Amino acid sequence: MAIWLTKDSKVIVQGMTGSEGSKHTRRMLAAGTNVVGGVNPRKAGTTVDFDGTELPVFASVADAMKETGADVTVIFVPPQFTKAAVVEAIDAGIDLAVVITEGVPVHDTAAFWAYNVAQGERTRIIGPNCPGIASPGASNAGIIPADITGSGRIGLVSKSGTLTYQMMYELRDIGFSTCVGIGGDPIIGTTHIDALAAFEADPETDAIVMIGEIGGDAEERAAEFIKANVTKPVVGYIAGFTAPPGKTMGHAGAIISGSAGTADAKKAALEAVGVKVGKTPTETAKLMREIMSNR
Repeated sequence: MAIWLTKDSKVIVQGMTGSEGSKHTRRMLAAGTNVVGGVNPRKAGTTVDFDGTELPVFASVADAMKETGADVTVIFVPPQFTKAAVVEAIDAGIDLAVVITEGVPVHDTAAFWAYNVAQGERTRIIGPNCPGIASPGASNAGIIPADITGSGRIGLVSKSGTLTYQMMYELRDIGFSTCVGIGGDPIIGTTHIDALAAFEADPETDAIVMIGEIGGDAEERAAEFIKANVTKPVVGYIAGFTAPPGKTMGHAGAIISGSAGTADAKKAALEAVGVKVGKTPTETAKLMREIMSNR
């Protein structure tokens, strides 16, 4: 069992013929992902060989869905074209759009997110500026390494790509149901709360790791949600305990403003609702290990 991405998911890649798109399409195929084609209007009707697997290139997401039954798209297009690519995916009615591209202008993200809301939010958007989503042993959509962990019963949601990978590796012997990298931009499609709700509803997820970072109030809002809606144990980590106020740290959204958005404030909000918060990723993994050993 997994959330949003399963062994039955049929994946297309917008930008499959580009350097990043082709590289990660090859990696996704090697991980067992059911990639069924790509989208590039200029190369429609051609095929691309990935180590013996021939994938067709379609003119549009709608064409790809019609011909292959695709329900997931992974978007590897330059920042200036990302809004158009996401809107195309929304118009086609695809279930899940994973936007890997970084450097997408915030007003473009706001525009395609507002467009998705106006269309009834029929498409779940993950990202932009994210590593994607992986259900180990089943499917991998994005750039998350496929060989650093196994399948299991922990759910993981994280703003940070590298910390996603580290947590997956630290708990590799226990394994994960699904790992979701939501991205660290100021505006993102899928939030901590969205993932928490999905993991709470997933009968094959026993516990949840939530990784946040300084800046904004997403983690505080997640704490309120956990208090009201989540019965499964949650362990947290907040990146940026030593970050200086007023300085952007890594992600565009990771900036402390005055007394708001500090790691200590987020840690306090989570601990107030029963979430155990580690001071380091390794300590966080240890806390989860203790929970899983008692189940």
